[in-house]
Amino acid sequence: METVFDGHNDVLLRLWRNSREGSDPVDEFTGGTKKGHIDLPRARQGGLAGGLCAIYIPAGELVLKEPDSRGRYTTPLSPPLERAPSLDIALQMAAIALKLERAGAWKLCRDSADVAGAMATGKFAAVLHMEGCEAIGADLAELEVFYAAGLRSLGPVWSRNNIFGHGVPFAYPMDPDTGPGITEAGRALVRECNRLGILIDLSHITEKGFWDVAELSDQPLVASHSNVHAITPVARNLTDKQLDAIKESNGLVGLNFAVTMLRTDGRDKADTPIDEMIRHIDYLVERLGVDGVALGSDFDGALIPQAIGSAAGLQNLVAGLREAGYGNAELAKICRENWLRVLRSAWHEKPAA
Repeated sequence: METVFDGHNDVLLRLWRNSREGSDPVDEFTGGTKKGHIDLPRARQGGLAGGLCAIYIPAGELVLKEPDSRGRYTTPLSPPLERAPSLDIALQMAAIALKLERAGAWKLCRDSADVAGAMATGKFAAVLHMEGCEAIGADLAELEVFYAAGLRSLGPVWSRNNIFGHGVPFAYPMDPDTGPGITEAGRALVRECNRLGILIDLSHITEKGFWDVAELSDQPLVASHSNVHAITPVARNLTDKQLDAIKESNGLVGLNFAVTMLRTDGRDKADTPIDEMIRHIDYLVERLGVDGVALGSDFDGALIPQAIGSAAGLQNLVAGLREAGYGNAELAKICRENWLRVLRSAWHEKPAA
């Protein structure tokens, strides 16, 4: 079995939502559930040893606009959120992450030694991520608090606008150059992430925002859960020019399992074959080299191929990659080693010996 460290999931969102209806997050995560994609039993079955676990502030359910007769759709951006209620929800999700750690359900990892130690002992290695920074004010005071709580990765925006920058809509076909880039507050956020050692994730941001961060940041460029625009021209996917910049920075792209970002027709259909996932990985490997390709499933945040189903089905993708000619060393990089390399760099750690 190939061990996987995954670059993006929304398990904290699912646990938070269910806790509001009376579910206990520890019991749901450790005991197993039919809900969503990730719990400990299914993670162990599929070889999922850990990943970046997102704090994401929902604003109702995202419903993709129905395609027109030519298969085109443009889902309007979600409206901006206010900081105070966003902060309340973010703190509640962080509290769930800390509660899981206290209960021994996972290890909340603050450096690569924590990740390595958790994976070596069979404990789920969770890295706290923030997907859209609506909970953080322009003075960045909240960032210090979340960093102390374990935050080690963030995306300045989700697919909506905030005080830090602008997001891309869910739309097909559409170029990611959909609006302005980061604001002055966004520039201050990037500089502070560089100082603290917090990974900056460029999934969901406009192309202009991508280039703004690329110009300002001292980190490898990372899109934790994005795919290839040349194959699937949704606004969320990356152009060849963006991929080239990611390669130049020694960054990476994590393959998003969302079927709308895999299929050439951009449709939301679960009967998407694993071959479509491998097609994107092949393209990314050709463009970035194998050192720049990883996994960013979007478990618990998207409709994924039914051939994967949940974390329990990860080895089906591994098997498909083996059949496509990927060897053990390449699979180790794609499944975990590339993520660990990039995290060490963003976190100001020395390269592994």
